[in-house]
Amino acid sequence: MLDGHVLLGWLSSCALLGLLACAPRPSAAYFGLTGNEPLTILPLTSEMEEAAVKAHYKVCDRLKLEKKQRRMCRRDPGVAETLMEAISMSALECQYQFRFERWNCTLEGRYRASLLKRGFKETAFLYAISSAGLTHAMAKACSAGRMERCTCDEAPDLENREAWQWGGCGDNLKYSNKFVKEFLGRKPNKDLRARVDFHNNLVGMKVIKAGVETTCKCHGVSGSCTVRTCWRQLSPFHEIGKQLKQKYETSLKVGSTTNEATGEGDISPPKKSTPGHSDQIPRTTDLVYIDDSPSFCMMSRYSPGTSGRKCYKDKNCDSICCGRGHNTQSRVVTRPCQCQVRWCCYVECKQCTQREEVYTCKD
Repeated sequence: MLDGHVLLGWLSSCALLGLLACAPRPSAAYFGLTGNEPLTILPLTSEMEEAAVKAHYKVCDRLKLEKKQRRMCRRDPGVAETLMEAISMSALECQYQFRFERWNCTLEGRYRASLLKRGFKETAFLYAISSAGLTHAMAKACSAGRMERCTCDEAPDLENREAWQWGGCGDNLKYSNKFVKEFLGRKPNKDLRARVDFHNNLVGMKVIKAGVETTCKCHGVSGSCTVRTCWRQLSPFHEIGKQLKQKYETSLKVGSTTNEATGEGDISPPKKSTPGHSDQIPRTTDLVYIDDSPSFCMMSRYSPGTSGRKCYKDKNCDSICCGRGHNTQSRVVTRPCQCQVRWCCYVECKQCTQREEVYTCKD
């Protein structure tokens, strides 16, 4: 059984920073392609295949995975690239969703490590967005043909399936969910922090599942719908990030109780109610946390603080600057303006110069 820090354990080193250059990506580059080859299928020699396997293993090793996770990474050449994609996608989405907040998802090594040792609501978001990112990336990788062990979703459980002729290539959420659950490990029984992390992992996966849509196209004579081609698609990841940010805003502080029937620990409202915290019983779709967050105003082990941070007057300067006030600087910028499309086929713009004010938090 993997411990409570498993998910973000595999996000070590370059993890959640989106620095894909830290590890080579499995791609055609391993076969020495230049981009000038004719559009034909290039035969792979045994030496080339062996080199590709070694490169794939090297990426899995650099991700600092647990033993079981490394084994899962190595068994399919597409997994390593998908993990890297999930790391980058999760990091960028986290930074986008918190771009106007005091904590703007700063994840340099020492800040990330300190955050993951505590059960803050920010930590809950990190676990949820990471598991959602991996679930999303894996389902897309299957439908894109980048995986050896999965392909398109066949959607066997949709209503009136017998009346539809399936076509297109649906995102394979069934395989993705199975993979991610195995990758993250089983539900822990006793440790509260491990159970909270596991719970938040599942929240991320459930948001992905809830966003699946069925897309259909009609085929037939004169536009009739004698045959429908349908497939499943996941919501854009920006939409997933938006929903998880909303869950972050309404996240619940929890404690631990013991189920007398099974002897296992359960997540429950904290025993001692504190001002500003709800005694609501958390649902399976709620993000939960166990530690109150720091203010993130000043530099600490958890963040660099907000000194010098850019803010937006009348929008978030008061909040981000924590009452310290802000500095105002005036600068001249030149940007494209009055753009017009010219036939054919380019856009023509003028260059406009204007003065703008930049606001930054005081020390």
